[in-house]
Amino acid sequence: MDAVSFDNLAAVAAVAFVAPLLLGLAPALRVPSVLLEIGAGVALGPSVLGWVEADAAVNVLSLIGVGFLLLLAGLEIEVDRLRGAVLRLALTGFAVSFGIAVVVGYGLDAVGVVGAPFLVAVILSATSLAVVLPLLKDTGLAGSPFGQMVIAAASIADVATVIMLSLFFSEETAGVGVRLALFALFGLVCVGAGIAIAVGARVPSLSAALLRLQDTTAQIRVRGAFVLLMVFSILAQRFGLEAILGTFLAGMLLKLADRDDAMTHSHFHEKLTEAGFGFFIPVFFVASGLRLDAGALVSDSSTLLHVPVLVVALYVIRGLPALLYRGLLGGRRALAAGLLQSTTLSFVLIASQIGQELGLLGPSDVAALTAAALVSVLVNPVVALAVLGVSGDEPSDALATASP
Repeated sequence: MDAVSFDNLAAVAAVAFVAPLLLGLAPALRVPSVLLEIGAGVALGPSVLGWVEADAAVNVLSLIGVGFLLLLAGLEIEVDRLRGAVLRLALTGFAVSFGIAVVVGYGLDAVGVVGAPFLVAVILSATSLAVVLPLLKDTGLAGSPFGQMVIAAASIADVATVIMLSLFFSEETAGVGVRLALFALFGLVCVGAGIAIAVGARVPSLSAALLRLQDTTAQIRVRGAFVLLMVFSILAQRFGLEAILGTFLAGMLLKLADRDDAMTHSHFHEKLTEAGFGFFIPVFFVASGLRLDAGALVSDSSTLLHVPVLVVALYVIRGLPALLYRGLLGGRRALAAGLLQSTTLSFVLIASQIGQELGLLGPSDVAALTAAALVSVLVNPVVALAVLGVSGDEPSDALATASP
């Protein structure tokens, strides 16, 4: 058996610890820690210093981190909010957004900015719910009409882009029609699993055992979530789909099937968040920096100039459709909603890496897309809060309850 080195993983873990700590020591510096994690990965990785690389240990935990990130994203989908005018506007907004994205994608391909136009259209249509939702919660806006509209729009973008990536850009060679049939079959499996979870939670003996073990060293619900993550990831791959679709749907399934109306395990989701963001997800972000070919971005000045073009493309694709929300939110909040739903990162990292593995995107394409996404995370939330007149330091209850 070959020895496994943990030297690189130790360095990655150190970066994951130091990055948020530095920001905690300088609270005035309002920079998302993920930017430092990716930036440190680039600096320490083969592109710059060459001190750390993404070896087997780092790659395995990075894959788990991707799965955990998508699982938590699925858990954040508020299905109950997707109804009425909010649902109609969110669906219409995404349809318009994706239509613009296809045009922009083929336009960027025609002028040589980036290849794989349809894949780029899917990538640029996403919104990082994992970035937007904590911001809305921290400012007290999540329960407001504005927050519900942004969450609904981001949720639909998350679901749609993950499904499209899995259907059209899987490594499997089966045609799209076959994948659609397999996706439908996989959906039936998900429904069956959801029913089994919901029914099992109502079996007195099983429910009592889960309740007894959930806060002991067994942490039985957390272990069950890990099993669900792994099983759904494997099932998705067996059905010829991307593993990330399985992990994302596993999160949605947990959200729908495990309602916990009696509040017997209200800290369950918090435990999953602690496990994911405590270790696995930061490993993915740092490893993304290690794998990023920064040299491809700076070696050619034309590639570097592609970054602002892609940032503008994000605003056009995800920002402009927010004008549809003016009737519900008003002009100022529609502008802020457009900025927030133009914020993306996680999906760009995942999808661009898949595109590179499939030979559809080159290193310079991946580097430019990643840089544009990092700009959106750094700039958009700050500007959106300024437009709303919220500092982000204290919850804005008055703004959350006021009518638009």
